[in-house]
Amino acid sequence: MIKQRKIELLAPAKNLECGIEAVNHGADAVYIGAPKFGARAAAVNSLEDIAALVEHAHLYNARIYVTVNTILKEEELKETERMIWELYRIGVDALIVQDMGITRLNLPPIPLHGSTQMDNRTPEKVRFLADAGFRQVVLARELSLQEIRGIHEACPDVPLEVFVHGALCVSYSGQCYVSQACFGRSANRGECAQFCRLPFSLVDADGKTIVRNKHLLSLKDLNQSEVLEELLDAGATSLKIEGRLKDVNYVKNVTAAYRRKLDAIFARRKEYARASSGTCRFDFQPQLDKSFSRGF
Repeated sequence: MIKQRKIELLAPAKNLECGIEAVNHGADAVYIGAPKFGARAAAVNSLEDIAALVEHAHLYNARIYVTVNTILKEEELKETERMIWELYRIGVDALIVQDMGITRLNLPPIPLHGSTQMDNRTPEKVRFLADAGFRQVVLARELSLQEIRGIHEACPDVPLEVFVHGALCVSYSGQCYVSQACFGRSANRGECAQFCRLPFSLVDADGKTIVRNKHLLSLKDLNQSEVLEELLDAGATSLKIEGRLKDVNYVKNVTAAYRRKLDAIFARRKEYARASSGTCRFDFQPQLDKSFSRGF
């Protein structure tokens, strides 16, 4: 008998509507912002909306992960602890966290996932988080296929979450301080000013302008839709779509596109299987190039 590995398609949601449509269009799990302390300050959600999303997702054995992935201040720890208990009571399946201080709080038995904001680039870091009790680790977006495989081989028991689509930061994950330095808005507090998306001019040592008003630091978007099978073979367990600030049409189209590609792989490769229940039928043709991107 073939031993199957459950593969999770993880979609973003900025609000309840996006979350419901993500599940309806094939997401095995959805990640959504908490009422406070998430890395997208513009994408917070009430406990009531999160509870409604949990109820809908669990109908299909899909999971809801809530982001509490900013650096916390000392005076915020008690409030964070209370909020985590409330999230646990409404049935949230896991928290995505950045600040290790959360592990020292009086927590309910809710799984913790290590955010990409932790700068998870090495087997040693992944093993450290697993030994600290984290159930899943979100790898840094800048890792190569070979680096992902190396981490999986060193930590075969740790579920690895890998970004497959969406925006990329020019800096290392969780290590950019330019927004805070230039605008007083900390990316590690969910307030990134998107400094790298601005146009710049390149001037040499003699003052000669080599490039004028071009987007020199703004990376193109990630699109791993053609190498999903290679990612699975390298050890990825959860395939993550970026976009907690994107609208519902983006979520529906991109989630459906990746659902179709993964289902085609599962039909050929019986060692892989969908992590949630049911199947999806779409009344439109999902196409990644129909949704906003900065190019791929």
